[in-house]
Amino acid sequence: MAHDNVDLLVIGGGANGAGIARDAAGRGLSVLLAERGDLGGATSSASSKLVHGGLRYLEHYEFRLVREALGEREVLLRLAPHIVWPMRFVLPHVEGMRPRWMLRAGLFLYDNLARRVTLPASQALDFRAHPWGGPLNGQSRHGFAYSDAWVEDARLVILNARDAAARGATILVRTAFTGATRDAEGWTATLREENGQERVVRARAIANAAGPWVMEALGETGVTTKDRIRLVRGSHIVVPALYEGDQAYILQNDDRRVVFVIPYEGRFTLIGTTDVPHDPASGPPRCTPEEAAYLCRAVSRQFRRPVTPEDIVWSYSGVRPLHDDGAENPSAVTRDYVLKMDRPAGRGGAPLLSVFGGKITTYRRLAEDAAGQIAAALGHGGGAWTAGATLPGGDLGGLSSEAFLAEAERRYPFLPPPQLRRLFHCYGGELDAVLGHAGSLADLGRDLGGGITERELAWMMREEWVRAPEDALWRRTKRGLHMTEAERRNFAQAFPEVRQAA
Repeated sequence: MAHDNVDLLVIGGGANGAGIARDAAGRGLSVLLAERGDLGGATSSASSKLVHGGLRYLEHYEFRLVREALGEREVLLRLAPHIVWPMRFVLPHVEGMRPRWMLRAGLFLYDNLARRVTLPASQALDFRAHPWGGPLNGQSRHGFAYSDAWVEDARLVILNARDAAARGATILVRTAFTGATRDAEGWTATLREENGQERVVRARAIANAAGPWVMEALGETGVTTKDRIRLVRGSHIVVPALYEGDQAYILQNDDRRVVFVIPYEGRFTLIGTTDVPHDPASGPPRCTPEEAAYLCRAVSRQFRRPVTPEDIVWSYSGVRPLHDDGAENPSAVTRDYVLKMDRPAGRGGAPLLSVFGGKITTYRRLAEDAAGQIAAALGHGGGAWTAGATLPGGDLGGLSSEAFLAEAERRYPFLPPPQLRRLFHCYGGELDAVLGHAGSLADLGRDLGGGITERELAWMMREEWVRAPEDALWRRTKRGLHMTEAERRNFAQAFPEVRQAA
């Protein structure tokens, strides 16, 4: 039985948990993170893949949240340019919905609530003259364009975990938190590893970042709270590309929600999302036929090319653990986060901090807030630092992404440009470390499917906690989407051999 002694035990390996582990480790705390599945394996890999301020949150007067998120958008563009990049969004005006003056006013606020550094301001569009009106069915003659950013969400989690590990944190995947007891000096927690073995952790503090399972984890500590979460399912569908171009669309729907239509993986279009109450008793989240039909209708109302459920090549769903603020409409429930510290009165009460809610855009601010509170409770020094520290691969040596890619093309002329671009958007400035200065395709080993070579898979196993084929195909990359079922089976068959060699 393994025993660990740390300052902080983090429960949950999503964006929030990995972010807290990274921030705390960088402050000099000893940290152990336990994730019962794969890192980013639930909510954090099932988002709309956007770093955005949340334009529609303005309607709910969430100005502070929008301002904070817009500020974080600039931070993440700077810290991880290989996995976060600008994207232009087209917002058609639809008669009978929000009037043009309201859209214009909202975008003016969106442009000015926080300082923009890298992104252009919004603009009015005449679809009769602008090519971005081409994919639309002609019912909207006018619209607007504005900027937000794309993020490879699952990789964002991995990079935070890798940086945490580089700063001394222990990262345990497929290791479940099964309970903890508190005494005057700290917590004694039990973990169950994938092989069934028990691990005991002695921690001075616990951060409960279990996401949809935050209440379940809290119950294992014996701590009670009046706070509650609402589980809201967000489903997405993927169809063959509906149009050419890098622009995305944000469509007003007749229920006053919005639906995003986003270029995806070069060959596809991503459509999402829904807001449906989720009952955990129904099992893992999945896109229901009703949700798929809803998304298809939303796009077909405004696009020249209609979308039907038969067009769907893949779908995914995630559960958002929103802090229950009493709103009746799931879409109106705040996306802001709430941190609750439980610490018994008197000397030596071991702290327990629980995370309720949040969104991927503001994960770093949440982690900074959480780690700061924990460090203060433990009487530990060290201030905020993550706003200026690039994530692994984010240091491009002073080059822009395109300049870095151009230089990489000179170093690796044998790599097809689409494959090299994909590798850059996974590994950024660590590209040489992954490829090992290979001089030919043969140096990278077999192509195991979807362009994943033996060398790349070995890297993911050694450096990114890949333990199963789906970790590599659907989270570290999305190459499973580009493969046939037979190719995915062949990949799974080759997986143990590469794992043994790695």
